[in-house]
Amino acid sequence: MRRRPGIGGLQTAAAARDQYRALGENVAKLRTDLMKEQLATFRSQLEEFARKHKNDIRKNPSFRSQFHEMCAKVGVDPLASNKGFWAELLGIGDFYYELGVQIVEICLATRPLNGGLIDLQELCKLLRQKRKHDREAVSEDDCLRAISKLKTLGSGFEVISAGKKKLVRSVPTELNKDHNQILELAQAQGYVTVDEVERRLSWTHGRAIDALDTLLDEGLAMIDDGHRDGKRCYWFPCVSSIS
Repeated sequence: MRRRPGIGGLQTAAAARDQYRALGENVAKLRTDLMKEQLATFRSQLEEFARKHKNDIRKNPSFRSQFHEMCAKVGVDPLASNKGFWAELLGIGDFYYELGVQIVEICLATRPLNGGLIDLQELCKLLRQKRKHDREAVSEDDCLRAISKLKTLGSGFEVISAGKKKLVRSVPTELNKDHNQILELAQAQGYVTVDEVERRLSWTHGRAIDALDTLLDEGLAMIDDGHRDGKRCYWFPCVSSIS
């Protein structure tokens, strides 16, 4: 028969567990302190890097994107506030604030044409035309960062994916999976027909009509009854150039 450990043995085991637990806590604290120290060092180096390369960060979109990635790795958000070190050194907050205002202006101006849904590449193209006299170049990454700040204000701006395209939505329209599939299908030629939707997506006639009518009601599609084959076409300006 196995003998139960005595009281002395139990006390010794408990003491050993306490020692192991204390040792584990000390090791964890040392690791945490070391990590904090390393992050503080890296942030200091990041600030020095920003001072040294501030002109490149301001003027070179690719360099600016890489800088944002470096900041994200150490938990620094230069866009979190328009005050403080980053704003004073780089003016990044002002840059994206101005960009956001111009994006809103373009989305409002093109809304009668696209229903409040515009291709991200098209938006960037129009933005560059609007800013052609400014020194700073603008990339898609810059547009996405500016839009993300607009989204935090509850302004309804959002970037959605439809196939290979990214679309910027500036109206509170909720698009479901069916709508996204139609938008993806329309990218080939800018429009779809009911027959094409039924055939390519294996949908019933009712499902195709319901989704297309919703997109039409929301102003995202336009009807063309003058096609040479006599079939009604649903055009989507958001996936074709409007410049």
